[in-house]
Amino acid sequence: MLWKHSFLAGFFLTLVSALSAQWQPAGSRLKTRWTAQVNPQHVLPEYPRPIMERREWMNLNGLWNFAITPAGRAAPGAYSRKILVPFAVESGLSGIQGTVMSTQELWYNRAFKIPKSWKNKEVLLHFGAVDWKAEVYLNGLHIGSHTGGYAPFSFNITPYLTSSEQELTVRVWDPTDRHFQPRGKQVSQPANIVYTAVSGIWQTVWLEPVNSKYITNLKIGSDIDRSTISVVANTTSITAGDYIEVKLSDKGKLLSTFRAVAAETLNIPVAVAKWWSPDAPFLYDLEINLYSQGRLADQVKSYCAMRKISTSRDRSGIMRLQLNNCNLFQFGPLDQGWFPDGLYTAPTDEALMFDIQKAKAMGYNMIRKHLKVEPARWYTHCDRIGMLVWQDMPSGDNNWGRKTRDYMREYVDEGVEEAPITLRARENYLKEWNEIIDALQPYPCIVMWISFNEGWGQFDTKKIAAWTRAYDPSRLLNPASGGNFYHTGDVLDLHHYPEPELFLYDAGRANVLGEYGGIGYAVEGHLWQSGENFGYDTLLHSPSELLLKYQEYARILQSINRFSAAVYTQMTDVEGEVNGLLTYDRELTKVSEEEIKKINRETIQQLSQ
Repeated sequence: MLWKHSFLAGFFLTLVSALSAQWQPAGSRLKTRWTAQVNPQHVLPEYPRPIMERREWMNLNGLWNFAITPAGRAAPGAYSRKILVPFAVESGLSGIQGTVMSTQELWYNRAFKIPKSWKNKEVLLHFGAVDWKAEVYLNGLHIGSHTGGYAPFSFNITPYLTSSEQELTVRVWDPTDRHFQPRGKQVSQPANIVYTAVSGIWQTVWLEPVNSKYITNLKIGSDIDRSTISVVANTTSITAGDYIEVKLSDKGKLLSTFRAVAAETLNIPVAVAKWWSPDAPFLYDLEINLYSQGRLADQVKSYCAMRKISTSRDRSGIMRLQLNNCNLFQFGPLDQGWFPDGLYTAPTDEALMFDIQKAKAMGYNMIRKHLKVEPARWYTHCDRIGMLVWQDMPSGDNNWGRKTRDYMREYVDEGVEEAPITLRARENYLKEWNEIIDALQPYPCIVMWISFNEGWGQFDTKKIAAWTRAYDPSRLLNPASGGNFYHTGDVLDLHHYPEPELFLYDAGRANVLGEYGGIGYAVEGHLWQSGENFGYDTLLHSPSELLLKYQEYARILQSINRFSAAVYTQMTDVEGEVNGLLTYDRELTKVSEEEIKKINRETIQQLSQ
């Protein structure tokens, strides 16, 4: 028996060594402490969708065969390279750190086996996100496609499975800024406030077994005024007698059980409700069961929170943001969500959570997720840690920076033309925005949708605002953060660098400062590049200078009592932009957390009156 254990241990070490030999982080640029923790056999092993979790699943992250070919060619006859999924090809953690042209396509290929215990089950293939156009093949057959770099998608692959090993191939085209699709801050020539492109698979790929009838998605909400939680469970086709059962629990204690026909709204009363807030992020546990013909067909675990986001006038007649019917000044950092080693993809789950925890430690109560959509686990971390989220729609189209007239000083006149945009780009924007809202709807941390940023590809603002408001009325709507302003939505969102300034006021909406600050401080030994670095403010030379400047701007902000929220630029350095409170590698907090926390809590308290 001892010989057997020694043999297995030796075999495992040999296998790990062989895999490690096929993959090493590429390049010599800045990395994080988590780079060394990335194991090609165990990449991002956590369940990727905590809001709707099943017991059985299979992670397909790891080393895949890989090739880059001219666009329009057939699949490669052989694959000479390996890539570590789910890290984008441009990232160091992919093992490649290559450049992708709009005239090229990416090919991913790997084999897998279906566990014997999944016999007679339907098998779902999930992609967390692929940027931008993905064509998926199984065992040589084209099974589907998807466009959109930020939303999850899946296929039922059961009809395409064979009795032996399965071969999965994914073909991706991503033209980045040479096309109209939403891309956030990705560009082909990164500089200053725009960054390296991210192409291909960049979130977890995974399999899940289900029965022929199963839950496809959840829509979860709450009404604290009526003390109810609402759950809608959409399913595959149902027949007479099929129903959904929802169990609501408080830390293991069952509170109630309710049943309804699938796709109908279940309104669950909560006798003594516990409200969610950044100071008390209480989450209820949910168990959602699908019964068909009296038998359990599917079961998922989830969670929910009771919270309300709204606006209301204070005693002075100023429109304020409210959480749970109380005025709350929302104050947080602009968060780009980039890592020097993984770019869009955090190296580990600990890394994914790190910036949220730092923002919390600094006394912030909100994060503006800027021009990017994170993996599902990021939003669950915000739910659990207690962090409000303003969610941007990533900018797209090729008309970056077009602003109508003197947009920073006055409203856009009715009928004034915005950025020219093609019909295909309009339709794609709405498709991707729809999918993003669908994917993120259940997460209580999200309290505001931001449909456009600074006029970048901004079009049909009032129509987009009306559509977004109608599609999800449970959140506040920010129609244009620092962009072309119209009398629509819940907030007027100003941007002003470097110091706070209220240069335009709307008495009918809450007025917020969507960006300010940008205090630059480049810390040697923690920089992405050795050349010129960028800051909105003069580049400072010490932590004490940075703290004094931060405090100066906080005092100005505190004096402008008509603001209801503010976003400081920014949480971390990103590539050549050194405006962060943290260095890009997350090794240094540039200023004292305690000092920043003291200033931030004072600001929130003073402006929440």
